[in-house]
Amino acid sequence: VQLVESGGGSVQAGGSLRLSCAASGNTYSSYCMGWFRQAPGKEREGVAALHIRTSKTNYADSVKGRFTIPHDKAKSTTYLQMNNLKPEDSGRYICAAAECFALARAAYEFNDWGQGTQVTVS
Repeated sequence: VQLVESGGGSVQAGGSLRLSCAASGNTYSSYCMGWFRQAPGKEREGVAALHIRTSKTNYADSVKGRFTIPHDKAKSTTYLQMNNLKPEDSGRYICAAAECFALARAAYEFNDWGQGTQVTVS
């Protein structure tokens, strides 16, 4: 699976951004999508995850109530809608895909990764 992210940029605190992750190539019969972020000097952090078949989701505590992870099956695109952004949300956002049966959450569970898109909140 090839993944390409877009939609990053600079925004003021309190603003919104929507990131997109377009998937192409061979897909899994049962799969999960995830968004991770990495800030300089920090470990990669799982932000949101979605089980495509069951629509079950998981969010990091730091983004609950502010971020959602919608998916457009027709476009093979997964989004990360980010509202009420905070400076601590800054980082490189990377989407990932996993063949999964239960909801995948940790980075090691994901097989395919995009290059990421930068988000800066000031």
